[in-house]
Amino acid sequence: MIRLFDISLQLNGFPIKKAKTELDKIVRFSEKEFASFLESKKTEIVDFHIKNNPFYKGLAGNATAQNWENLPVLNKQNLQKPLEERLSKGYSKKNVYLNKTSGSSGTPFVFAKDKYSHALTWASNIMRFGWFGIDFNHSYQARFYGIPMDFMGYQKERFKDFLTHRYRFPVFDLSNEVLEKFLQKFKTKKFDYLNGYTSSIVLFAKFLEQKNIILNEICPTIKACFVTSEMLFETDKKLLEKQFGIPIISEYGASELDLIAFENPQGEWQVNAETLFVEILDENNNPVPNGTEGKIVITSLFNKANPFIRYEIGDIGILDEKSTPQKPILKKLIGRTNDVAILPSGKKSPGLTFYYVTKSIIEDDGNVKEFIIKQTKLDTFEIEYIAEKELISAQIEKIKEAIDLYLEPNLNFTFTQKSVLERTNRGKLKQFKSYL
Repeated sequence: MIRLFDISLQLNGFPIKKAKTELDKIVRFSEKEFASFLESKKTEIVDFHIKNNPFYKGLAGNATAQNWENLPVLNKQNLQKPLEERLSKGYSKKNVYLNKTSGSSGTPFVFAKDKYSHALTWASNIMRFGWFGIDFNHSYQARFYGIPMDFMGYQKERFKDFLTHRYRFPVFDLSNEVLEKFLQKFKTKKFDYLNGYTSSIVLFAKFLEQKNIILNEICPTIKACFVTSEMLFETDKKLLEKQFGIPIISEYGASELDLIAFENPQGEWQVNAETLFVEILDENNNPVPNGTEGKIVITSLFNKANPFIRYEIGDIGILDEKSTPQKPILKKLIGRTNDVAILPSGKKSPGLTFYYVTKSIIEDDGNVKEFIIKQTKLDTFEIEYIAEKELISAQIEKIKEAIDLYLEPNLNFTFTQKSVLERTNRGKLKQFKSYL
């Protein structure tokens, strides 16, 4: 059978065969060999950028890989300079993989990866999806994503979908009429797996629940569902498992890096230690012990085109106490650092706290499909929601009582029923946003 996916990568200059061979070698290292590999790659990538990247040399000053904790922690603002100023010697826009971040953090920027580094990203993806019997060359994907709406961008994405053996379900309109059309496709196409934004896939599951339909009964070829880009709550995971009848796997990644963590067959969120070095740091950029929350800071061990060394991705998380350098386990992803609500008392609370509290109550009867929370003033929050029926005063009172208990009293909330919620230009649903 033709390996169209691998061939398309090779034709675009991404040496996937070489990358797969190297990744296979890294995965087979003993503990001692891996420790030696990690230290040598950290030193090699820092030395390379200090010698070949004036932008990074300017940030690093006299720091070296030998004094790792003295190296600067980069943030997205550091990288919001013209790409030409950040590229290493020998690299130009013509010989790299170019893309831009989604901007979900509020600070989008263009980035580059050298072609070998990008091939390793794909090799890592291929290996991890392979844990669940998915082969990118042959498995047929149902893709719940956004799509560019300009003519050229749209055609380019559709062509990529053809090469990568996937059928795209655009997520900008998720009305019942559109979800009914999605359902018909699952009845007629032999999909092997679903992949896409968590909120969109959850909405599809709720639609199936209303119709009392189990997905793998109408599409028996489907093996697994992979959700990405947004938090997957335990209640939603249970709903997906029930309505789809297949394993639900969470991935956590960043377009400028790689897959950062991917749920393994044992149900652990295994961190990608083959192409990345992940640290958890406190507010003063000191490492915290495993089991303690902190900022997620990541080094891309192979990207020579554009330095991502000790790069603060903007998320907060905890590494499991049982983590080892070779197999780090992400115990918890708490949310983005910019998704923090500051309350009148001075208390800081992750925006997801509101989401958890509110979600447990307003989803009791299945009426509310989706909602987002916006902080407009120190004591004022707006909840916009999609539902068949408007929330009644008893439900609103319950939510207020829970917020008094879990957060603090005297916060003001308004509830607005909507027919559609605002999404990013890529179709992501940002569940909490502070306008302070």
